[in-house]
Amino acid sequence: MRPNTRLWTVQGLLAALFLFAGISKLIMPAAALEAQAHLPAAFLKFIGICETLGAIGLILPELTKIRRDLTPLAAAGLVIIMTGATVISAIQGPVAGAIVPAVAGLLAAYVVRGRWASVEPQRQPHAVAPTVLRRAA
Repeated sequence: MRPNTRLWTVQGLLAALFLFAGISKLIMPAAALEAQAHLPAAFLKFIGICETLGAIGLILPELTKIRRDLTPLAAAGLVIIMTGATVISAIQGPVAGAIVPAVAGLLAAYVVRGRWASVEPQRQPHAVAPTVLRRAA
């Protein structure tokens, strides 16, 4: 399998995972969220929004070839979320529960590394020569 195919496969799987997780956090009642994660519901709703936007950011820029530099940034944001999820899962319950968020975070890091290398550097605008003020004679 070619590297681009592997990246697209991982991006598709992660997008499906985070879209499902994000939307489920957004539609789940606040009391159920707090009971499940022992965190404030507003924070979990915020995480749900971030996961949903991250899932969109994994696919849309590369698919449309518009602002392709946003894909590794979306994946980096998901790495941060999964790092927190791994730590919280390890603290709140058996350490084995932290395996899934850790693997998701590692896969998101793979996308960051792979897509960051394919982002073309932006051209710098030509330097504008400084204007010189002259005295009127």
